[in-house]
Amino acid sequence: MSLNERQQQAFRTLAAETDGIDVEVYKRFERDPLDPIIGLGQRNLRVGFFGRDPGRDEVRHGEPFIGAGGQLVRKALHEQLYGEKMPDFEASRAVGEHFFWINTVPYKPVGNKAWSMKVKRHFHGLMNELLISRWEGRSLITLGREAFLWFGIDRPKPERDRLEAFWKREDRFESSIDVTLEDDQGQSQTFTLYPLPHPSPLNQTWYSRFPGLLAQRLEQLDVRPDNLTL
Repeated sequence: MSLNERQQQAFRTLAAETDGIDVEVYKRFERDPLDPIIGLGQRNLRVGFFGRDPGRDEVRHGEPFIGAGGQLVRKALHEQLYGEKMPDFEASRAVGEHFFWINTVPYKPVGNKAWSMKVKRHFHGLMNELLISRWEGRSLITLGREAFLWFGIDRPKPERDRLEAFWKREDRFESSIDVTLEDDQGQSQTFTLYPLPHPSPLNQTWYSRFPGLLAQRLEQLDVRPDNLTL
């Protein structure tokens, strides 16, 4: 599922106003730095992944969650669905078609530093709209603190405090929490978040434990070949 023309133009307009997009990497791979990198997927996919932002490999291939961290996620998905190790890169792309993919900001930042709150707010309305209107699923695996706390942006303080408190819990990677989003058209929807640590190889604290934690989440969500759509 791709963006409609209005959404595509809205992203391009916002990107043109945004400082910090890694234009050099886009040039290197002959990609347009105003084009958003969003995975989306079929409307009726049951489980989604919500990450931080694209990296170099995502720009190169024009797909989200395809670099080192994304490959870690896709390996776990392949093993969960097919009971065997993922054979190659093309298999990693294919397994991704069974899930909905979305980020806080769909552009690669310079230096792969997390986008500022100002930039995340800049794109928040559009990303909200995609989650609410372009996807029928309600179960989201969030990757890392930045992705999880994105759901508190522009929400009342008690809601932000509730998310912060949840993130401090020792059992946050085994538990889930419901959050409600509202888009600029006044539509609202409740999602269940299943947080995990960020799968980056630089995240030394959690990198080695990530596959096991994700496998546990996939079991929790009953992810299997005959249960991928609503």
